[in-house]
Amino acid sequence: MTEIPGTTTGDERTEERAEEQGEVQARPHRIAVLALPGVPPFELGIPSRVFGSVEDAEGRPLYEVTVCTADGAPVLSDAGFTVQPAAGPEALAEADTVIVPPTHAMPELSRGGPLPPEVGAAIDGIRPGTRLVSICSGSYVLAAAGLLDGRPATTHWNLAPEFRQAFPEVKLDEEVLFVDDGDVLTSAGVAAGVDLCLHMIRRDHGAAAANRAARMCVVPPWRDGGQAQFIDRPVPEPTLASTTATRAWALEHLAEPLTLARLAEHARMSLRSFTRRFRDEVGMTPVQWLTAQRLELAKQLLETTDLPVDLVAHRAGLGSGNSLRVHMRTAFGISPTAYRRAFGGDGTGEGDDLGAAGAGASRPRR
Repeated sequence: MTEIPGTTTGDERTEERAEEQGEVQARPHRIAVLALPGVPPFELGIPSRVFGSVEDAEGRPLYEVTVCTADGAPVLSDAGFTVQPAAGPEALAEADTVIVPPTHAMPELSRGGPLPPEVGAAIDGIRPGTRLVSICSGSYVLAAAGLLDGRPATTHWNLAPEFRQAFPEVKLDEEVLFVDDGDVLTSAGVAAGVDLCLHMIRRDHGAAAANRAARMCVVPPWRDGGQAQFIDRPVPEPTLASTTATRAWALEHLAEPLTLARLAEHARMSLRSFTRRFRDEVGMTPVQWLTAQRLELAKQLLETTDLPVDLVAHRAGLGSGNSLRVHMRTAFGISPTAYRRAFGGDGTGEGDDLGAAGAGASRPRR
């Protein structure tokens, strides 16, 4: 049908009437997952599984995930079977977020080589302002496209020396699970992709929505992006004492004073043994972990209750409202009141534009 400039089609008039009557629902956030040759099936499936678990209060999906390829043709996974995409490069051009899982079939990228022409053309078709995400060695694709130059990023720890040599302009930090640099986010290998997807849900819709998605996927709801990757750490001997029970106990007593001595006493270890064991198991110190758990509880209380900020701080074990404000601004770049305004209610509404360090954002801090 030929459209005359300045006129309105029947569909547009219908939409306008629906908008006037408040009937138009916000469309789901569109995510395109770029499947490249040699893609591992696990990482390819992470976005569909995690984001597909997020719904609003009426049961409507908040994300629409489409698996695509650079030319619309099937690609061979590294598991030996073929992936049939739902779309071609047009999905990248229409997406609000583009996610690039790893690829094990582009060795030229490990030497800093260029992207294959069809992949480069597909990347070039992404609209400005689109959120860009890589999982594991998907960072090589973003780096080869020049999209990580001068920016902080991460990848699988085992690839760090190779990556750093191939892309010296990237500010690589291989010691963290993921890096949130606002409109560009990168994760470490394999399960860190799950952490990053949950972090994005938390940033978009708050902790309650991310926690529900985590429960549906039967995974831990939160691991801080600044938490260390588990690099060449031996698996603890089963005969050795563990801090697992003490961590579970601490989560039930966050409002109480929890000194290092009290935690070690509960674990029936010396202070030195407990601290060393805790770091081996969790990747951070007991104090860092405890602060992170208290902040997570505070965010949940801000989302789901109308308790005064001082009482939220008390129930989360962070003392006063002033202490909570300092901790939240340091960790997330936002005040408790602003966080509640953005994510209060059912935890599934779009948050305010909080910037790169918005609610839940976890940039590594040194």
